[in-house]
This record gives sequence, C-alpha cells and structure tokens, in this order.
Amino acid sequence: MLTGLSAFPLTPMNEQTIDEVAFVGLIERLAAAGVDSIGVLGSTGNYAYLTRDERARVPRLAVAHAGEVPVIVGISALRTREVLALAEDAEASGASAVLLAPMSYQPLSDEEVFGLYQDATARLSVPMCVYDNPGTTHFTFSDELHGRIAQLPGVASIKIPGVPVEPEAARERVERLRTLVPAGVTIGVSGDPMAAIGLNAGCDAWHSVIGGLFPETALAITRTAQAGRAEEALRLSQRLESLWALFRQHGGSLRVVATAAELSSLAESPSLPLPLKTLEGRERQALAALLEELALA
Repeated sequence: MLTGLSAFPLTPMNEQTIDEVAFVGLIERLAAAGVDSIGVLGSTGNYAYLTRDERARVPRLAVAHAGEVPVIVGISALRTREVLALAEDAEASGASAVLLAPMSYQPLSDEEVFGLYQDATARLSVPMCVYDNPGTTHFTFSDELHGRIAQLPGVASIKIPGVPVEPEAARERVERLRTLVPAGVTIGVSGDPMAAIGLNAGCDAWHSVIGGLFPETALAITRTAQAGRAEEALRLSQRLESLWALFRQHGGSLRVVATAAELSSLAESPSLPLPLKTLEGRERQALAALLEELALA
C-alpha cells in the first residue's frame, strides 16, 4: 500500500461546495489506471480549506469509488484535538491509512512534533504515513526525529520532500534515513521533479501530484524505475521539464495542476477555493499548449 505510485488528486471545489462529480471522476480515473494507492486531502487536496464535515465527506467518496485501491487520508490540522477527530472520521470512512503533517501557526519544536505523532498513533487503528512537507508547514524534520517517530506503533511510512539532484548524493540521503527507521517502514518521495531521482535512489514510493491527474504518465516513470531502468526513468521525467518549470514558477504544483484539470475537462472552473486562483490569460494558454505537446495521460 505504501509503495509504488501513490496518486494525490485535486479536490475540485467552488465557494459553495465540493464538486463531488468531478472528484469522483478523478478517483475512478485513478482506480482504472491501476495506481498503487490514492492519497486524498493532502496539499493538492486542499485539506486546510475544508470544514470537518467536508473533510469527512471526501474520504467516504474516495473509498466508495476507489475499488480495490487503498485510500490514504490526510488528517493534518492545527490542534491535536482536531487531528484526533479527523483520524476518527478517516477510520470511519474505511481509509486504509492516514497521512499526518505537523501543521502549525506558531513554530513547533521537535518535542512538540514528536508529541503530536505520539498522541495520534496511540489512538489509531490504521497505519500512518509521516508527511514531511517543509514548504507548506515550515517545519524541518531531522533524520534523527524521523527515526524517533518511526519507532512509534503504527508508523508505516515516511514521505520526504525532494532528494538531492546528484544521484549518488540522493542515494546517500535515502540510505542514511533508512539506517534510522525500522525495516518495515517505507520511504516515499514527493516533489514531482525529484521523483525519478528518488525512486532510483531507493525510495519505495512516489507521492505524486501529476499522478492524481495523469496517472498513466506517472505510472510509466514509477514502473520504469521499479524495474531498475534508471536512465529511462530519468528520461521520462526530464521530458516533463517544462511542466516542472511551471511548478517552480508558480510557487508549487497546485495552481498548475488545477488549471490542467480544468483545461482537460476533468474539473470545472473555478476548481480552487478563494483566494487561490488558477492560471489566467497567456499563462493559461501556454499551459494548454504544453499539455497538448506532451500528450499527458
């Protein structure tokens, strides 16, 4: 479940409601493609912009339409009390695992973050993936803290941000972390431009944004890397460099992927919660041309 391609779809929405028809369509698209797991209510799923009731509804829809594909549900929130309530909702939905980032307004210490995971795992009956996303949370895990948290019962995986670009440095980074976590804990890479490098360096999973929209494209990179064809996996990723450049230009992948969903008729416009907006004008036209050029699927 916490290996291979974990696809993270957008949660399309407007100011009134979640677009359930579009969301179900994305989930069914991922299940039909044969992704290894589906991650809902991650950063691409806009979890921070939803009420508790909406966050309970999303995983129920995902589990109902994912078929045999496991669903991993994000339970991140500002307060531990809210995390525990969201964990209960996720378990009630039939989620196969949960994903937790140390979301905060006030900066958190290592001991506070360890306490968060300790409290959450003590109440869970499903596995947890530790969500290391410093670009959003502004908290930086040390490998030693990952090692401590990975010893907690129920921790099954660690989702790390991008690895170093140089292949040997990437492998050393993954191998160092692996020496600090139990043998059964998997390591997944996020940051789509770094995915092929991370998989080639020994990461067990790719937590993928484009996989949530274009699963066949992400699966091709994942399966190629899993087969040990490192150079070909890098080539397939480098083919998408123009898309990766747009991610960097727009402060991350969310706005670009949401615009791509609209352009591909997989979501209606608007698909993001205000004040967030998708690309407009020439930028939108340029993305439309790029999607056609890359023939993403």
